[in-house]
Amino acid sequence: MTRFDWAGLLRAGMARGLVPREVWRLTPAELAFLLGKAGGPPALTRARLNELAAAYPDTVSEDGDD
Repeated sequence: MTRFDWAGLLRAGMARGLVPREVWRLTPAELAFLLGKAGGPPALTRARLNELAAAYPDTVSEDGDD
């Protein structure tokens, strides 16, 4: 079993301007975000936006209701 780097966690939080009590109060989601390990989709790039615009073009219906 590997040991958790508590000191490294504290250093990471303090490097971002947190005081120790704020570091220890972080939720797992906040900790992941702080460490750059938050899940979720990557940021939308211009290329991906262009792909989506091509795949789903804006259209206007006959009655003017989009």
